[in-house]
Amino acid sequence: MKLALKPENIAQLVFFVRGEKVMVDADLAKLYGVSTKALNQAFRRNKQRFPSDFAFQLSKEEFDHLRSQTVTTSPPAVLTSQIVTSSLHGGRRYRPYAFTEQGVAMLSSVLRSTRAVEVNIAIMRTFVQLRRLMDTNRDLARKIEALEKKYDEQFAEVFAAIRELIAPPAPPKRQIGFHP
Repeated sequence: MKLALKPENIAQLVFFVRGEKVMVDADLAKLYGVSTKALNQAFRRNKQRFPSDFAFQLSKEEFDHLRSQTVTTSPPAVLTSQIVTSSLHGGRRYRPYAFTEQGVAMLSSVLRSTRAVEVNIAIMRTFVQLRRLMDTNRDLARKIEALEKKYDEQFAEVFAAIRELIAPPAPPKRQIGFHP
């Protein structure tokens, strides 16, 4: 089954880890139409093509944090993150690998198929859109700051509210107790 390669679907599979936008191996494997095992084998066979700023294995803490993010957020309609999906053996045996934008581009040269090329193009477009969105937010923040300096304190509350609206959401707080 081919999955929809819409930027809005792919963007939901991009996470921030170590200050980088990354995608995890299981999500990439599903997009490429291969098993996670096959993707990781191709990655390991070509390890010299993937320096640490292209791909890295998540630490236990990073993996736990990502797993909690994918459980608490609503999954996209077509794609579901494989981070929390268990297998026959009760889940992943190894921590996942995370691939940066450059790592994803390198994967397309390792996985030489028509689907790999299509997926790579869609992912690159998504990363570009995310970068533009972040730049737009930065520009907006600069303009608000300039306006804030221009006007009196009477608008300070309005600017504080606007700043709060454009700020990225805080990570979900860990709740204590049983939650169905």
